[in-house]
Formats: sequence, structure tokens, C-alpha cells
Amino acid sequence: MTFPGCCVLSGRGLFDVEVVVSTVTENTNGRFEDLGLSPATLEILTSIGYETPSPIQRNFIPLALTGRDCTGQARTGTGKTAAFMLPILERVDFRRPSVQALVLAPTRELAEQVAAEGQRLAPRSMSPPAVLVGGKPIKPQINALERGAQLVVGTPGRVLDHIARRILKLDQLGFAVLDEADRMLDIGFRPDIERILKRCPTDRQTLLLSATMPPAVERLAKRFLRDPQRIDLSEDSITVDTVDQFYSTVDADRKVGLLVHLLKHERPQQVLVFTRTKRGADKLHSQFQGRLPGVSMIHGDLPQHKRDRVMKNFRAGQVRMLIATDVVGRGIDVSTVSHIVNYDVPEYCDDYVHRVGRTGRLCSSGKGRAITFVTREQGAQLTAIEKRINDMLPEYQIEGFEAFRPRAPRPTVETPKPRQHREEFATP
Repeated sequence: MTFPGCCVLSGRGLFDVEVVVSTVTENTNGRFEDLGLSPATLEILTSIGYETPSPIQRNFIPLALTGRDCTGQARTGTGKTAAFMLPILERVDFRRPSVQALVLAPTRELAEQVAAEGQRLAPRSMSPPAVLVGGKPIKPQINALERGAQLVVGTPGRVLDHIARRILKLDQLGFAVLDEADRMLDIGFRPDIERILKRCPTDRQTLLLSATMPPAVERLAKRFLRDPQRIDLSEDSITVDTVDQFYSTVDADRKVGLLVHLLKHERPQQVLVFTRTKRGADKLHSQFQGRLPGVSMIHGDLPQHKRDRVMKNFRAGQVRMLIATDVVGRGIDVSTVSHIVNYDVPEYCDDYVHRVGRTGRLCSSGKGRAITFVTREQGAQLTAIEKRINDMLPEYQIEGFEAFRPRAPRPTVETPKPRQHREEFATP
């Protein structure tokens, strides 16, 4: 693989590694048995290998089981799906073939992931969840609803479509969940969310989960949740402790070269590379396509069947480097991702939090790494990110690679001497 100004690298060598409102005081009990879950649910958790609840699960589940509206703020990758899904499944009446729980998610991939986790945590008597997302044939979704799905997971646009068709009936709904609420508002779903919640029964329980709680999310919670109990486990630093974070100063035209050298130097188990735009993802992918094996791309304009295939290959480890935009980044939950590269500085600081949260889980090194490429004109954006995460990022440099050109010194200009008045003007 050859790029201008880069060394020649063998394809496999780049990746050659061994793949191994009111706030509640934190509950530190370490067992699912202490959270108020039924023996049947505890048996399911044991059978699928759930041993110890995460902090958000320990604190959110007991409160949600009381029937109160709740908001939960916790870092990405901390088990929020099970935190809201288990209390719901405890109280769904599986004898009734009607929609009783609705989960709204920002992306197709995340909706499918939540539905799969819901089915894994549910008893066998629950009908398969109905996954209502755009880009998929609508007939199977209608069939799932007509078969009596008790749990519906979907993106706001397609959920509204089924409501308009009078296929999705919400009169028996007891639970509504807004998952990744901050991201749904970021990408413009607020009007759709409000229309959906207005169609839900007023005596429902509403749960809101988010990695961050910007003012827009707070306003949404105030409007649609009743006296919610807030569980805030974001702590001072809202990015995961299992990720080493860096920035790298780079000229825009040397980003590709820096990425190549980074891959050679780091030898990632799996790497997720974020671009700001779909066009940027396409352009970067074209730089690597055919030159490096195991590279793929995913963004919102890619047909759904291709997105599904890319994610399947990524989860199977066949894709070693995935180039993605933020729109689909929330739906990527692959535990073997060892590195995150912010090829473009994210538009919003909160997107940085979500990007970085994609790594540092089960990677063989025990700790993930996140490197953000920053041009010299983007210093203010880097500072904003550091303020958001309450931490100063160290600089990442690769010996022997010049990521940016030294600025030419400004030419010195002799300061003009004060102008001397002619005598005739000085004399009245």
C-alpha cells in the first residue's frame, strides 16, 4: 500500500496482532439478586452469563421497578440497555398479544441491537420483538405486529409511519423508552418523538437514557416525564476510564499519511475511523480500498442490506478497519474494537464522548486508545472537547513522520519612524 510521502507497507502487517431532577446516591451492591428481580429473570441472567450488574444497572433497575419515571445518565458502553430492558420485561404481561413497551432509538443498527438484547433477556413466552426501522421491507414489520409483539423497538420516523397506517396501536402501552436521547435530538428527531409520546397513554412509565444531558434533553424530560428520578453516574469525567485518549496535530493534506503510520505503529485489533461527512467517508475509503485488506465503510446513504453485511463482517472480525459517520456510530457496539481514530474532529463535543465509548471493552490489550486528528486551525474545538470531558489530552506523535509543516516565519517589517512635520505646517 503506497501513499505520497509514506513508506511501503504490507497489507497484513498493519493489523498484525493477537486477537485475544433528583439524583440518587450510588448503590454499590454487587449482585443481581439484590435488585428486586424475579427468580425467573435471575435464572435467565445466569444462563446467558450475566454475573455482576454494572453501576447503571445497580442503580437504575430498582428504581425503574417501582414504576416511577426515570432518567439515567451514564457513559457509553456501561450496560444501559439491560438497565431499562430488565424492569420492563419483569412487568410485561406475556399472555396479552398487544404492544406494551416501545423503545425509540436514533439509528437502525442501535434499534436492532436493542431488540436482540431484549429477546435474549426475555422469557421464551414473549413474542419476538417488532423492529420498526427505515430501509427495511415494511411487510415483515407489519407481520410482527399482527402476530402480537409485546415489545417494539424502532426509529422515530418508521414508528410514526406504522402509527399513521394504523398498524401500530399504542392504547395498551405501559412503557416508553427514549434510548440515546441526546443523539436522537442531535439528528433532528425531536418533533417525531413528541408526536409519538403524545399518542401514548398518559399513565405509562417513561424511561430516558442518555450518555449526556444537554439542555435540550433536560427540556424533553421535563415536558414528558412525571417527577422523574434521576440517576447520574457520569461522574467528573464522562469518558470511559479504559481508554487512553490523545490528539495529534496534522495538516489536512497529511491525514491519510498519518493514519497509515498510525496503523503500522499501533497494529490495532480492530479500528473504527470516524469522519464528519458521508462524502469524507467515501473519499477516505477509496484511498484504502484495494490497497489494504479488511477495510470497509458504513454511513447513512449505504443501502440497508449493505450496512447489515458490513456490520456482520465487522462483528465477525473480517473487517479490521471500519470507516463510519456519527449517524451510524451509535449503533456500532463491537467489544473487540481496540482503537478509535477521529479522522475529523466531531462537530459536537458530545459526539466525541460517544465515539470514544466504542472502545476499551474486551480488546486484548486491556485498554483502548483514541486518537483525534486536529489541524492547527481547530485548536478551539480541541479545547472545547477537553472542557467537555474535564481532561487535558496528551499529544500523540509518531517518530519519523512529519504530520505538519513548520510554519514559515513571518517576514520582519521595519517599523516606520514617526512622520516629521514640515516646518511650514508646524508654524501658524
